[in-house]
Amino acid sequence: MKTVYGVIGDPIEHSLSPVMHNAAFRHLGMDCVYYAFRVTLEDVRDAILGAKALGFGGLNVTIPLKERALEIVNADPIAEEIGAINTIDFKDGIIGYNTDGIGAKRALKKHNISVKDKRVLLLGAGGAARAIAFQLAHDGAGLIIVNRTAPRAVKLAQDVRGVGDAIGTDMGDLATLVKKVDILINSTSVGMHPDVDKTLVTADMMHPDLVVFDIVYNPIETCLLKEARKAGALTIDGVNMLVHQGAESFRIWTGREAPVKVMEDAVRCALKR
Repeated sequence: MKTVYGVIGDPIEHSLSPVMHNAAFRHLGMDCVYYAFRVTLEDVRDAILGAKALGFGGLNVTIPLKERALEIVNADPIAEEIGAINTIDFKDGIIGYNTDGIGAKRALKKHNISVKDKRVLLLGAGGAARAIAFQLAHDGAGLIIVNRTAPRAVKLAQDVRGVGDAIGTDMGDLATLVKKVDILINSTSVGMHPDVDKTLVTADMMHPDLVVFDIVYNPIETCLLKEARKAGALTIDGVNMLVHQGAESFRIWTGREAPVKVMEDAVRCALKR
């Protein structure tokens, strides 16, 4: 009997997680299939409990459900600390994990970027931002978290200071902050399809020694990354994080190492189409 996996979120039509995971299942000859399901905040509890009852192998959780879903699962310590989940495993109950931080860390490592003692400007304070902030703080980065609404950034920074160095503020002084940091990470949805012409930071605000990492993966080259190239900065696209967080979810569900290159090739091929 085929094992079903899936991703829940709202909106969900843009997700390439099905492309990525189904490519992995085919490559490894596993009798599994992965679908995307549109689920609202109001229905997330029913969706998770229903997936468990129907015998799903696991779920991914995306915007805007990551924090609400935490209330429904038994979270592992890292996800509990972060305050958001993106992966649910049903083998032994309903266990929630967060692989976003690991995905970001591995994406940076792939490009030989170490965050230890680096100044990192993190745009956004949502579920993905929480995971990235905790991971990078654990790894020795000094974080400046900025958000459209300052209280949310300040709260996240306060939480992160339990494990590392972080401050939170609004976006009012963004141009000055960008010039003071080594790494810029966009964890917001700004620039995501269909609003591909939007960016929070432009080339004139950047410097050539900057590393610019956008977790948005559709389009592959966001407006932010185009601006970074103009400034001579090193760029890292969102496919890197998508694939590495997905590979960790795959390992949690199946106990097998994911075919990372197969997954990445499938995503990049789909995006080119």
